[in-house]
Amino acid sequence: MTRHTIAQHYPRSGGRRRIVTALLIVPFILGVFAAPAIAPSAVHGDELADAQQQQRALAKKIADQKQLIASLNGSQARLEGQIARTRTELDGITDDLSATRKRVAALATDINEVKAVYQTLVYQLSDLDLQVERIEAMEAAKKEELGLRKAELAERIRRAYDAERTSMLETFLSGASFTDMLVAMSEELDAAEQDRELARQIAEDRATLLSLHQTVVETRAQTDTIRQQTAVQKQKLDLRMADLRKAQAKLRKLEKAVKAVLADQKAQYARMAADEAKLRKAMAEAAAAKKRLQKKIDKLVAAQFAGGNIPSQYSGSLRWPMPGTVTQPFGCTGFSWEPPNGDCAHWHSGIDIVAPYGTPVRASGAGRVVYIGWNYADGADPAWIVIIAHSSNLTTWYAHMQARYPVRAGQVVSKGQVIGYEGNTGHSTGAHLHWMVQLNGDFVNPRLFT
Repeated sequence: MTRHTIAQHYPRSGGRRRIVTALLIVPFILGVFAAPAIAPSAVHGDELADAQQQQRALAKKIADQKQLIASLNGSQARLEGQIARTRTELDGITDDLSATRKRVAALATDINEVKAVYQTLVYQLSDLDLQVERIEAMEAAKKEELGLRKAELAERIRRAYDAERTSMLETFLSGASFTDMLVAMSEELDAAEQDRELARQIAEDRATLLSLHQTVVETRAQTDTIRQQTAVQKQKLDLRMADLRKAQAKLRKLEKAVKAVLADQKAQYARMAADEAKLRKAMAEAAAAKKRLQKKIDKLVAAQFAGGNIPSQYSGSLRWPMPGTVTQPFGCTGFSWEPPNGDCAHWHSGIDIVAPYGTPVRASGAGRVVYIGWNYADGADPAWIVIIAHSSNLTTWYAHMQARYPVRAGQVVSKGQVIGYEGNTGHSTGAHLHWMVQLNGDFVNPRLFT
């Protein structure tokens, strides 16, 4: 029935209810009114509270997931910094491979922890989707229930106003008994009460349905955003995993190279140690030849200074000549083939750096090349060496390089300019660079200048 048709019948309904009210006075006066108690239909008022409670619970879960994503963002940023530092270390100078190995392992552990948090986020998002689906099913059921109740109410209205019922006054005037009057009044009251209860349930159903719908719409929007943010976290995590694999591969490569160099060193030492007298003689000859070379270099540096080609003092720091792994530091060493010096039975006058064969070697600082060629101090098996004067009292030496000519003697070079390539010439125990710094005639620890 249309709203217009119902409105047309309202006056009649109002008149009828006024007659009923008037007739109800009679039983009260006679003291014989005893209207039967009518049990109302089941009340569903808790459904709205339940729907609102679900909405609050979902809102809290979404807030928790947002907080988890924020925590993941922080963890990802920290991971990115750790990976960058590890990459820099692997691409630069590695003093202690065991320490680097521990850092890479710790990085793998941190990435696995982030991965576990990400998996938790994915699980929670999946659980949230399931809850939204259940609420959508509840919404559909409530919508169907509301439709049935609205149809029932419409049918009751149709029966009440289209059946042309006999009014109470007509029943009274027709001579019906007082008992018949009470029965008719009771039926009328029952119908009105049921109509009111049904209308109340429809109103509550509408409120519940609205709450469920709002929950679904808002949660879907939030979960779509979280899903996008989760996808971003997956992309970041994939990048971190790829970086970790690269770092692990780089570490394995370095470990393999260092292992090969150390094996060559041990093999050479074993050969030299087999003839201890010959070893002592070779070490003495090398020391004497090195002094002769030093004197020659000192003269070359003095000549360059006298000609105004180099400054009296060097201002600034020195850089590492190439990335790689330090296999032998400066100073006292356990390598028995190194010559004695002072209180040290075996002394290493520079730093040995291992990198892939042919790695470019760069000038540690700006200066002038004073010597490039074979280091005949090594005897019959000389090493290719480059020596740069940075000032009248500071020189850097680069030994065991390949016999290639990226620079010439007398040439001015800038800091970081390629001056040669890592090789295996001379008395070398595998491909590496022997880097030395001479200050005021003495070889000092290069780390003092880096």
